[in-house]
Amino acid sequence: MFPKVQDRHKPGSPLVPNGLGVFYVLISTICLFLLHYFQSVNSTVDQGFPALDLAVCILFGGFMGLLDDWMNLRWRYKAFLPIFAALPLGVLRQGTPIMSTYIFGRIDFSQIVFWVIPGEMIFYLGVIPLIATVATNTVNQLGGLNGLETICPSFVLISLMLASGPDYRVLLYIPLAVYLILAFFNFQGKIFVGNTGSFAIGITLASYAIIANIEQTLLIAILPYIFNSSLILINVLFFKRSVSLKMEGNMLKADHRRSLVTLIAYYYPSTERKLVLIISSIFFFTAAVAVLVAIS
Repeated sequence: MFPKVQDRHKPGSPLVPNGLGVFYVLISTICLFLLHYFQSVNSTVDQGFPALDLAVCILFGGFMGLLDDWMNLRWRYKAFLPIFAALPLGVLRQGTPIMSTYIFGRIDFSQIVFWVIPGEMIFYLGVIPLIATVATNTVNQLGGLNGLETICPSFVLISLMLASGPDYRVLLYIPLAVYLILAFFNFQGKIFVGNTGSFAIGITLASYAIIANIEQTLLIAILPYIFNSSLILINVLFFKRSVSLKMEGNMLKADHRRSLVTLIAYYYPSTERKLVLIISSIFFFTAAVAVLVAIS
């Protein structure tokens, strides 16, 4: 039923079903729509629509990823796709236009004007799409090995849940459960979530952080993603050098340091599973630090 692609990092390059991230999109959005219905029926005041907004963003992200799986878009084009997935947040004015930053301190966009542009407009139509674009693209760029596209985002998702309040945390119960199931099979090399899954989980991280107003937690948790993407973009844009791994038996090696994966494989050649576990442990560490900073 699902198209199969070669798993190039296993002996014999076996064919593996791809694009099963669509299950994450469908199950998560259906549950979030139901959650929105029951919350709106039982509520007597206008509390916003976070479940509905998150569901729409996941649908947008999943569609963008599915489009990439079908058409194999170039990076110069798909890098801007998350801007469209972030539109529901800006249009429905989700999130709080007050951000705490490590460099500029606490910024209240509702109290500033840039030239003649209101600060709130900058936040909803500028800052939010920027966060969504960075988070989604960096998540999408760290892949290629079984487990990277599922285990690492799961740690980030857990950190966001722990750093937010119970009213928001309920939004991620089902999405996290579904993605952990996909991670179990993906780590064993039985499925790929494809760009459909990586785009959808990337926009989930960004959207939830904005809705729950925990952007700083997201920033700390995705630092390995940002580091990986920075290495890749510097080498591609300035030196025109791509990223690749070499297989010798069941060992993965690299003769360059142009991404997080090849950096580790350069100094510590290992099997695919060990390499994924090493990178996942880095995400576990940054996710734990993000939670500790948020609750301190």
